[in-house]
Amino acid sequence: MGVALADVQAARERIAPHVRRTPLVRSPLLSRQCRLDLWLKLETLQHTGSFKPRGALSKLLSLTPEERARGIVAASAGNHALGVAYACSALGVREADLFVQANASPAKLAKLREYPVRLHVVGRSYEEAQQAALAHAGETGAIFASAYDDEAVVAGQGTCGLEIVEDLDAFDAVVVPVGGGALSAGIAVAVKALRPGVRVIGVNTAASPSALLSFQRGEALDPYDHEPTLAHGLAGGYGRIPFAVARTLIDEIVLVSEEEMRQATASLIDSDQVLAEASGIVGVAAVLTRKVRDLAGRVVVVVSGGNVDTATLREVLA
Repeated sequence: MGVALADVQAARERIAPHVRRTPLVRSPLLSRQCRLDLWLKLETLQHTGSFKPRGALSKLLSLTPEERARGIVAASAGNHALGVAYACSALGVREADLFVQANASPAKLAKLREYPVRLHVVGRSYEEAQQAALAHAGETGAIFASAYDDEAVVAGQGTCGLEIVEDLDAFDAVVVPVGGGALSAGIAVAVKALRPGVRVIGVNTAASPSALLSFQRGEALDPYDHEPTLAHGLAGGYGRIPFAVARTLIDEIVLVSEEEMRQATASLIDSDQVLAEASGIVGVAAVLTRKVRDLAGRVVVVVSGGNVDTATLREVLA
């Protein structure tokens, strides 16, 4: 269970024709407010509205044509399913069954229905959707594409970190949302290999602190019985592969509350006119509320997704 810089670089070569190089932009207003030199990595502008196509494409392109022809199965809170649907479309994969939890954002479900995939809305949590997906894969022989617990997925998500390092000549810390852990682990591999002195900070929701508890206990907690949260994409367990990859690379994991995510959503709209979903905003929330100890200098915050529906946005801004 290892992912090295060479794996992330190889993933970038595989996926390059199918992904966007997303902008890395400075936020003058948030910089002034936080007394930092604050930069935003806008994965909200990636295909499908989140970082997920990076890992999905990396996984599917690591398979043989014969394996892809068996069909692809995935479970998701929404964004990973969109990433897999996009990857299947880009690579000409005709058989895809995507299992998505029932409380997924209506915006994500509407996007998914535009793809030629079989959408199964199952259960009230990611774990319930995943168990249904695994059962389907076992019955049909299709390939299960994990949302986070896979070396190829970790390497694909790490391409976001390569872009940050290449676009910014020097920085002191990168702050990354953490759910299952593939994005933070992949970015940590790339950043620590190329900028060893940079701090990598992960952000969990207080409702689902599975990564923080995994680091404290020395083992990956997956599945994890979480509390209700707006950040569906970060809720649930922390994967054993991301844990094995990142346990010596991530410097700190902090928690943010539901109210802090709401406030950060509004702040990012006001400061930079960037709309992010709760799962994507947690890094901004952590910086605004000074959850990260001794944070100073030039800081990059990954805004990992923007697929929010109007009903949720009204609730957040009310």
